[in-house]
Amino acid sequence: MTPLVPFAAAGAALALWLAFRLARATRDRRLARAAYFDTLRPLFDGGDLRLQPTGFPRLTGRRGGLAFDLQALPDSLTFRKLPALWVMVSLPQPLPIQATLDIMARPSGQEPFSHFANLPQSLPCPAFLPDGMAIRSDNAAAVPPESVIAAHAGLLADPRVKELLISPKGLRLVILAEEAERGRYLIFRDAEMGMTPLPPPASNRCCPP
Repeated sequence: MTPLVPFAAAGAALALWLAFRLARATRDRRLARAAYFDTLRPLFDGGDLRLQPTGFPRLTGRRGGLAFDLQALPDSLTFRKLPALWVMVSLPQPLPIQATLDIMARPSGQEPFSHFANLPQSLPCPAFLPDGMAIRSDNAAAVPPESVIAAHAGLLADPRVKELLISPKGLRLVILAEEAERGRYLIFRDAEMGMTPLPPPASNRCCPP
């Protein structure tokens, strides 16, 4: 036996072990992402789950007579300090208004889930909203009254809330569900997110009974 044979055998064993670990991690990631909305599904009548190309599901169903649409969007664009997992809660139901009102927290102009930056008109931000908020519209003369914004001030005070969109086509709320763990991302560039199901809301502000 040549001296290189043990090293070759050890290298082959290590390669097999790494391949096994990678296959198991890929399987665990696939199963975890597919189950991300499992704890929320019982909250909706006729909740329907469809897997998206990201591996996360899209949940649609009815609650309180309203149609809901929930999507999870992983965002690993380089401009962010840390990769993020956004959850979009939409009510695609026509509203009796004539303009879009988009309220965004700390806008960067690069939000992958929003057309905020494309809306042509910037509106003054009421003093009762938290610092860092911005408002845009496609028709400032026809936006809903300021009382509509005031009614959602408590919701917008939650630091996890990124966007509230009120439009003739319906409503959408975007929340920051998770950020990549800083240490693992900075050292290993590990941006794994969504490994545990999204917990049900502590209140029914977003999903009324």
